[in-house]
Amino acid sequence: MIKLVHNEMMKIMARKRLIVIALITAVLVGLFTYAQYKETMERQEKLGTDWRAQVQAQIVDISNRLSSSRMSEDLRERLQITLKQSQYYLDHDINPTEPGAPSFVRMFIENSGPMFIPLLVMVIASDLVSSEHTLGSIKLLLTRPVKRWKILFSKYIALILSISLIIAIVGLLAYLLSGIIFGYQGLNAPIITGFTAQGGNLDTSEVRLVSQWRFLFMDFGLVWFVAVVVGTLSFMLSVLIRSTAAGMGIMLAALISGSILSNMVSSWEFAKYLFMVNLNLTGYLSGAAPPIEGMTLLFSIMLLSLWWLASLFVSFVVFTRQDVY
Repeated sequence: MIKLVHNEMMKIMARKRLIVIALITAVLVGLFTYAQYKETMERQEKLGTDWRAQVQAQIVDISNRLSSSRMSEDLRERLQITLKQSQYYLDHDINPTEPGAPSFVRMFIENSGPMFIPLLVMVIASDLVSSEHTLGSIKLLLTRPVKRWKILFSKYIALILSISLIIAIVGLLAYLLSGIIFGYQGLNAPIITGFTAQGGNLDTSEVRLVSQWRFLFMDFGLVWFVAVVVGTLSFMLSVLIRSTAAGMGIMLAALISGSILSNMVSSWEFAKYLFMVNLNLTGYLSGAAPPIEGMTLLFSIMLLSLWWLASLFVSFVVFTRQDVY
């Protein structure tokens, strides 16, 4: 089994896609770092370096926006929650935007978790099996004296290792590159977690302080889990559909539609059972309002686990039984 996994990892490395992923990530991190730096400079020119003044200005701005009568109810609820969170930070004298590379990494990973990182994973997962059909090597692969499930399992282990490597690359590049501008301090800065948002109301009864490095571990763990689920679904499509382009197209459409649905389906109860609406797990840690009322971190994790198990089951059943021609 170890030799099979090593062979699959060598195939992935030979395609140089991980190198391309690292380059894309480096460019995006550089752009986001520059944008964050410019925003910070502009905010300091207007409000100075006092974070309290900046939070107070944010509260005033949100309050002015809430006075508008042309605002949708969904947006109004999200703004009300943001307003209450900002007021909580101010009341408890906690800087929500502690400067430094760890804060940038937290912001970057939370924003890239539902879309950017799953797209990177999809690039690797979508052709793990379908490429064997395209290259014509599937017959040679299956004529080896190794059971089919072992061949597929070795590919899946290689996928999990690749996902872990992608997450590590994103985190490391975000920390190293942003630290050049913002510095590397802030790992022990206090972060508030435990907010629960429902219907525009913010429950702070379970709020607690954690060190930023602990919060980052939770963020990375949730993003890794989401990446594994998306990778497994892409892996299933690679087994079912022998065209890599078709598999990538279906998964891309699902991820984009999930991003759209998350902002438009608050009244559609059934949508919460779709995997793409549940990808923003890190939002629960920061207290963001769920796309549909009643959704919780536990619900989303359990639902994604069911999607993961179902796609893995389908992949192995189909691969071990399908005819090769």
